[in-house]
Amino acid sequence: MKLTRKLVLARAKASDLESVKKLNCWGCNLTDISIFTEIPNIEVLTLSANQIVSLEHLSSCQHLCELYLRRNSISSLCELQHLKPLRCLRVLWLAENPCCSNPQQYRLTVIRNLPGLHKLDNQVVTEEELAQALREGEELVSPPGPTPTSSTNGLTEADSENDPQDYSMEETNMIRAQLGLKLLSRDKFPSLPSPREAGDAHKKKSHTLEAVLLLLKDLDVDELRMVQSATESKLRSCRRLREQQNTAHTHQQNTAHTHQQNTADICS
Repeated sequence: MKLTRKLVLARAKASDLESVKKLNCWGCNLTDISIFTEIPNIEVLTLSANQIVSLEHLSSCQHLCELYLRRNSISSLCELQHLKPLRCLRVLWLAENPCCSNPQQYRLTVIRNLPGLHKLDNQVVTEEELAQALREGEELVSPPGPTPTSSTNGLTEADSENDPQDYSMEETNMIRAQLGLKLLSRDKFPSLPSPREAGDAHKKKSHTLEAVLLLLKDLDVDELRMVQSATESKLRSCRRLREQQNTAHTHQQNTAHTHQQNTADICS
């Protein structure tokens, strides 16, 4: 069944689509929700217990804060790509869809790709869970749908998707987008070593940095000042430690030089 303009206006008790901010279409046997390309100001949307297979037409709902999709027919987590542009999305209920067959990995993958969520499937997303998701969740780098026809520089589709340079660029640009920075183009992105060659310690530091940067966007002014104060304190401690290490190194060099001179005097 197709969700029509008439049905939307009747359920939302609105006079036009642009004024619709809340809509409940629970259990309407819906398969076609393309009408949402014409409902840009929707904030709370309930589409549970339908037969929806794609989230493509929700990508333009920039004001969407809460989305309820449980008990539909969404088979691939790649559909989450359509939700990534929704910077206001804080609540998502996706349980009881075919894509949720592996509950633990499913949850980590959703949080990994939608790090701004506060609640997933009626469970609060904690900072610890977000950090784990950034380490273990699958990053969805390819949008659902037909394979793009753009050149992959002679590589197969699988090689292109697993190319460490593409993956690192995606990771970097995701963080830059979260911070409101300009995205990097490929010609300005340095070639990086394979993740296998980088080492576990490097991966851990990288994921920790990602978690910190992604959390910054949810902090208010007072909390950001606290982060700034803690960062400055940490920097001062690092500088003092470096100065102490330099002093100790210089002292060792001077001691060794004095010892060499004394040995030379004795020999002469």
